[in-house]
Amino acid sequence: MSQFISVFDMLKIGVGPSSSHTLGPWRAAEQWIRQLKEKNKFDVVDAIQVDLYGSLSLTGKGHATDLAILLGLSEADPEYIPIEDVFIIVDRINAEEEILFKGGKRIPFYKKSIVFNREFLPFHANGITFTGFSNGEEISKETYYSIGGGFIVQENDHLEEEIEINKKNFPYPINRAIQLEEYCEKDNLSISEVVYLNELELNSAEHIDKELHRIWDTMLESMYIGCHTEGRLPGGLNVKRRAFDTHTKLIKDTSYNNPKEWITAIRSTEVKFREILKWVSCFALSVNEVNAALGRVVTAPTNGSAGVIPAVLMYYLVIENHEADFKQIKKFLLTAGEIGSVFKKNATISAAMGGCQAEIGVSSAMAAAALTELLGGTAAQCLSAAEIAMEHHLGLTCDPIGGLVQVPCIERNSMGAIKAIHAAEIALETDPKEALVHLDSVIDTMWETAKDMNKNYKETSEGGLAVTVRIVDC
Repeated sequence: MSQFISVFDMLKIGVGPSSSHTLGPWRAAEQWIRQLKEKNKFDVVDAIQVDLYGSLSLTGKGHATDLAILLGLSEADPEYIPIEDVFIIVDRINAEEEILFKGGKRIPFYKKSIVFNREFLPFHANGITFTGFSNGEEISKETYYSIGGGFIVQENDHLEEEIEINKKNFPYPINRAIQLEEYCEKDNLSISEVVYLNELELNSAEHIDKELHRIWDTMLESMYIGCHTEGRLPGGLNVKRRAFDTHTKLIKDTSYNNPKEWITAIRSTEVKFREILKWVSCFALSVNEVNAALGRVVTAPTNGSAGVIPAVLMYYLVIENHEADFKQIKKFLLTAGEIGSVFKKNATISAAMGGCQAEIGVSSAMAAAALTELLGGTAAQCLSAAEIAMEHHLGLTCDPIGGLVQVPCIERNSMGAIKAIHAAEIALETDPKEALVHLDSVIDTMWETAKDMNKNYKETSEGGLAVTVRIVDC
């Protein structure tokens, strides 16, 4: 039985800077509180301890894992919390040394209540354990794993909800890319059409459109905010925001009042090759600068790679097709989501498990396939584009300086977006039957590469640039 992963699982709305180290722990904390309530233990809990393991511990401070835990325990929703409230809640907890829950319950919570353990738990590099006490006695202890892209699993979880979803009779059950290709050829469908028919088994057409609109609006907003915000990023590296200056030079004196008018304004600017490169880079940088500043972005498939897909889609809208509307945006997001799900099923989208190839590489493959479909490519050419994009990210390590999702992470989104566009163009000029490497083969290769990769290059900040360039030298 093929596992079903919805486009809305692959493209989640959340707060930066990391889907695995921020959004995942946030969701885990929320889930633990819900379970305490369901088991009638919440009212008697009077103390909490949180233990972080492996990569969550080693880069947790730089990835705001501790802040995410505070917000999750406070029952704030990362999709909807006003961004300005993030620091208000965190500052209040740190100042008052207590968690304020919905309904008014208060529990003491100190800095030492979060314990950073360097050891790795067996199941996954991102482990987190919540322990609840009542009158000094342990009454709840649950371990969760943040497995990338905001996905979490609970230790010894039987995954009942996932089992129920996969009992549904999806018209096109997909595990491998070759299955997707065969469905498209057999029924003369595009990838986005196959994905849409599967999604209709879970949600109405109206709900799907509404949520895809919300995802795109969040992507557009993050690009808009990033391009109109100057200054330096928080965290200690003193990184200067670059999207603002690049955008100012490119947009010149064109006038607009909101993100939608902004798209029209960009369409009126110069479209020489260098300007196109700068625009794509600007879009990608802008999203990840917002992400690094704990802003709201869409995991695509992760926060660290959140800029690639919006940048490539924006490229299509402002350069390739000025008449494009939600119809094309919908196709792009559906196709991208399905490619990401095939990677997740057969490899990983977690940098803590596979290095940056699992984040930027996957996002570039997702964007390449989606762009190829919008440019008129066949399903086979879309998969070929995804293969080309990932092939040239194989072995990419994750080595964030200071554990911050800034250097080299932000620039890598720009490079991933450019590679996606290039991969799409190569695929469109290629007969897929002549290709020597299929997408499934490169996914398998990526996973073998991930398993062979030294753990220092898997989001631990113990190798690469994170070691040769120390935060104290910045």
